Amino acid sequence: MCDAAARADGSRASPSRAGFQAFLPPGARAAAGRLAGAGLLVLPVLLSGCSQLELMNPKGAVGEQEKGLILVALFLMLLVVVPVIVLTLYFGWRYRETNTQATYAPKWSHSTPIEIVVWSIPCVIVAVLAVLIWKTTHELDPYKPIASQTKPVRVDVIALNWKWLFIYPDYGVASVNRLQIPVDTPVEFRLTAESLMNSFFIPQLGSMVYAMAGMQTRLHLVANHTGTYHGLSAAYSGEGFSDMRFDAIASSRAEFDAWVAQARRSPLKLDPASYRELEQPSTRHPVTVYANATPALFEGVVNRFMRGPSGEDICRNDVRDTPFARVIAQRNGNQAAEEQ
Repeated sequence: MCDAAARADGSRASPSRAGFQAFLPPGARAAAGRLAGAGLLVLPVLLSGCSQLELMNPKGAVGEQEKGLILVALFLMLLVVVPVIVLTLYFGWRYRETNTQATYAPKWSHSTPIEIVVWSIPCVIVAVLAVLIWKTTHELDPYKPIASQTKPVRVDVIALNWKWLFIYPDYGVASVNRLQIPVDTPVEFRLTAESLMNSFFIPQLGSMVYAMAGMQTRLHLVANHTGTYHGLSAAYSGEGFSDMRFDAIASSRAEFDAWVAQARRSPLKLDPASYRELEQPSTRHPVTVYANATPALFEGVVNRFMRGPSGEDICRNDVRDTPFARVIAQRNGNQAAEEQ
């Protein structure tokens, strides 16, 4: 074949040996055919499991939009991937050694129409993806509040080792490893971490956001269907990471109010002492409900690394005797002196 391909007279390569199938004994060829047939029968069964994917079965407005974005992006990318795969297989079959009808062109090197197709289609797809990503990035910004006539429920989330603490500042209650929210009501999350960085994620409701120590992130979600949804940490954070899961329960407003009333009757109180106990690393922590959650506990966790030598909050600028306020005052004084 190499000698035939090396000829420069434009003749076609003559077959010198049979194709790949000739190397297989008859029994092996029959077995390969049966295996391919079985694969085609099993394929629909395997693909039927895709309907159980939580990410592709959203129960909230944000999740629905993100699912649509995933499908559109996948379709646009398949416009390139599928033709490449099909053409690769076609060329391998069309220009096989035993096909004497295929054009033999050993000196071919360029085709302007092919270059136009090869470059224009990807450029168009990239441009469409760029516009789509720009638009959806702003629409699905996790910091952007969800437009609704219903007053949102505020939830402060603290990622502990290895459990989740949910504080409801408007109701004065808190829970561990259980998130109770009313259906069709926007939920405003503020998130931080006690030490290790974690990632807060409820696949069926939408966006994933990181929780980091000494920092505060935000997330806005809404559940449009009642049910219990799986929540987890999507960032590895140590030996208890695999058990850092919780249930997000979306219920009617009446059921949510009943849960809040029941939580307020809990004998457990979330104060600094009980929080220090929760800070201790543990796995598979049982669901626990607290009443009388200490106000501003979340802010204290966020600012725990922002303390001066005397324990004051160095980030506050509304009090004149804090280090931060003194730095601002000195800078303003220097600017005034330079202007004079």
